[in-house]
Amino acid sequence: MKTMYNAFAKKLFGANYERLIRTFFIELIVFSGLRLSDFRIPIAPSVCNLMVSTFTAGVMWQALTSEGLGIYLQHMLMLPFHRLQFVFSYITTLGVYAIVTKTGVLLSILLACSDWKPAEIFVSVLCVENAVFMTAAGYPLRKYGYVFVLWAAAVLTAILFLENQPWLILFLLVNSIFAVLLLQRVDAYAFYVQKEGVRVQKSYVHSSVWRYFFRYLKCHKNYLVNTVVMWGVACVLPRFSIGPISFVILCLNTPLCILLSCDTALEQAVRFLPGQKGAFCIPYCLFIFLCNLAANVIYLCSMQIQNGGVTVWIIAAGIYFALQSAICSVLLEWFAPICGWKIESDLWHHPRKYVVPALLLLLAAGIGEWPGLILVLYILLAVEAAVVVKAAKAAG
Repeated sequence: MKTMYNAFAKKLFGANYERLIRTFFIELIVFSGLRLSDFRIPIAPSVCNLMVSTFTAGVMWQALTSEGLGIYLQHMLMLPFHRLQFVFSYITTLGVYAIVTKTGVLLSILLACSDWKPAEIFVSVLCVENAVFMTAAGYPLRKYGYVFVLWAAAVLTAILFLENQPWLILFLLVNSIFAVLLLQRVDAYAFYVQKEGVRVQKSYVHSSVWRYFFRYLKCHKNYLVNTVVMWGVACVLPRFSIGPISFVILCLNTPLCILLSCDTALEQAVRFLPGQKGAFCIPYCLFIFLCNLAANVIYLCSMQIQNGGVTVWIIAAGIYFALQSAICSVLLEWFAPICGWKIESDLWHHPRKYVVPALLLLLAAGIGEWPGLILVLYILLAVEAAVVVKAAKAAG
């Protein structure tokens, strides 16, 4: 089992497990820095447990559905293996990946910014462990999605409302044992999803980048789900009255901003074929702009219904942030694509995703203090867009 675990671990963590060591030191630095800053936020234990459970389950599901890891899994399944050893080696590796490289960062922040008791830390660790095994056991049941949804809803309800920690500990232990028993009966091939055969696509006389975008979204339903979730967030944000910062939050649609990073074949074609810089980047920018604008429009409509008071300048700010985010995202994707990633989850949670929102957050704070600043920003945006379009056409 150790040999099989090492085979999966070296794929995710590197030949010498250097990624685990690097991530551990980063988490230690984050924890120490926040702890020394004496910044504290009171967080209810049930909320913390709910956060770490849902986050870990989400990362685990992304890892299980990763296309890159699926190809590696296919090669491993060609070799002779022991079923239980294969299943638990695979799940253990993905669990370590989810906990150490992703949930560990969240726990570092939560532990540093709030005062935890040892019993609360123990319960949170149980929640993380339960999320790993439960998600792994529920993945083979994906054809019966309603069963897994009901199971997850019951567990999240128990975590949220069971304030008595001994009862919650007992519940999590029983649920984890139940998930492990399910995994003992799972076939290793259940974790490999065979791709559908190549479908005959309708031929077109002229090529279209927009057609590629829509086909890509059609093949990656999780990107659409992420977009719909952002629309749901847009409906709720007006209740918090945070002004232009809401537009920055709604532009944080990571999957749409990593099309070149996640598709190396597309990146090579765009970079090496003649005339592709302008032919691809300009439509790509417009595509992200329209997606951002849709979320901002939903936010403005929700704001008008709940609070009222939508003014011309707030509408102008929504359009500005949608376009500025699109331009910066495309420029960042073109000049600094994410390389060396192992599975798609690395792309979704890469620190680069916060570069554009951090810049826009400063501008949003400025607009909140001086609404007239939006006029200056529009002038700068027009100059920026003109320079980018001219450079793209000249390069094409």
